[in-house]
Amino acid sequence: GRPKGVVVPHQNVVRLLRSTEEWFGFGADDVWTLFHSYAFDFSVWELWGSLLYGGRLVVVPYMTSRSPQDFLRLLESERVTVLNQTPSAFYQLMAADREGPGRDLSALRFVVFGGEALELGRLEDWYSRHAEDAPTLVNMYGITETTVHVSYVALDRV
Repeated sequence: GRPKGVVVPHQNVVRLLRSTEEWFGFGADDVWTLFHSYAFDFSVWELWGSLLYGGRLVVVPYMTSRSPQDFLRLLESERVTVLNQTPSAFYQLMAADREGPGRDLSALRFVVFGGEALELGRLEDWYSRHAEDAPTLVNMYGITETTVHVSYVALDRV
């Protein structure tokens, strides 16, 4: 496709995060990752989520973002609480978690999916090794013109 620019007012970003407060309860204790390129609209959620709630933002080094094992180590060492992933990236993370179990991901409160279609059946492997609500998996989706997310579904074991 051809790259496009979308003019999105700052107020839309505030509206997005304020309208999801009751579901997430974000706060100053949350630790977010900037996993995605700032050219991808998912980064708006990552950057502004941490800034608007006074949380900490961990900028994921490029090579770490390409190594699921290294990324798992970073999630553990930084005590990340809010992880935002495309499903395809999370499937790779799940495989690394299965191959090298024992990581302490207990700080993780939410995994938020976006950017592409999620195959619910593929999450069974995750649920077989992790509690259904620790972390809570959330499917959100939207298009750039709607400021990142327009849908919200908290998931449970299929």
